[in-house]
Amino acid sequence: MKAFDQAFKIFTLALTVATLTIGVGCLGFSEPLIAPSTVGLLGKYLSYAILALSIDLVWGYMGVLSLGHGAFFALGGYAFGMYLMRQIGALGVYGDVSRPDFMVFIGLEKLPWPWLGSEYFPVAILMTILVPAALALAFGWTAFRSRVSGVYFSIMSQALTYALMLAFYLNSLGFGGNNGFTDFKKILGFDVHSLGITVALFVASALVLWLAIVACRLLVTSRLGLVMVAIRDHEERVRFAGYKVENVKVAVFVFSAILAGLGGALYAPQAGIINPSLFSPIFSIEMVVCVALGGRGSLYGAIFGAFLVNYVKSRLSTLAPDLWPFILGTIFVLVTIFGQGGAWGFLRRGWGKLMGEKAVGYEPSN
Repeated sequence: MKAFDQAFKIFTLALTVATLTIGVGCLGFSEPLIAPSTVGLLGKYLSYAILALSIDLVWGYMGVLSLGHGAFFALGGYAFGMYLMRQIGALGVYGDVSRPDFMVFIGLEKLPWPWLGSEYFPVAILMTILVPAALALAFGWTAFRSRVSGVYFSIMSQALTYALMLAFYLNSLGFGGNNGFTDFKKILGFDVHSLGITVALFVASALVLWLAIVACRLLVTSRLGLVMVAIRDHEERVRFAGYKVENVKVAVFVFSAILAGLGGALYAPQAGIINPSLFSPIFSIEMVVCVALGGRGSLYGAIFGAFLVNYVKSRLSTLAPDLWPFILGTIFVLVTIFGQGGAWGFLRRGWGKLMGEKAVGYEPSN
């Protein structure tokens, strides 16, 4: 399979057209043709798509179901959120240039050591990568070296994100407690709420998603990608062939955590808030459902699923907020039973019939 197939070209074209349309529609006229709130919402969808892509990489291609990938997303958001909080400075309620407002409110006299250097943009980007990677390395190395797999790994990953959620709710940890980080003012010296920055963040999200899909396509179509699929299909045979399965799992798991962290960093300024709710196991499970509905093991299916589920959620949750979890669960069950390959698989098969060709691509095994 070629790394950059027809689906990649269509994806690139669609993403480029969407980005240019939004850019011109917002900045090319005296009055924006597209509401800034809509641009911000689409930017959040892009950040969710990056997270879904990272989950699909380890689940769809390596058979490792992580129910705690939201933790890496949240850590990336917190790492970049620290930079955004430091940029508030004298514009805050208390006007303290050295401490965020919540620290002044709860009586923290000085910045905790994790905040050192957080006022610098390059440091924030570096920590966005290193913090999720370090956690994934420690957790993945411990779990995979102990031969933990299947449902046991899923439960452990869920316990990890739940423990982090409880920790980040504590005011004493120095990360805002229940409220987290909010009321962002500036990014790189510009008003974070201005139309130009809103569009710039959307474009940055689209670019990172495109780079992520390029990296993932190169990975899954390489020799390492073949080993990943072999691990998913029959791990013991791969061990017998002489491959260090644990090393492969750790490396891919860390890479996926970095992608999730970048998605979280892009999410924070566009959502305007980052709080412990993103560590909730429910959030991670919801993103796994996005991948399953879109079609795991296809990369594009994960992206499609993230957009589809979150769009439907934004519509239905306002009309019937109490029914949304049941609706999502029902759709998930129906797709699992009747829709092999998810929504993306359905589209591929339909396109193949239309073109008179047999659709190709990975269909997840049961």
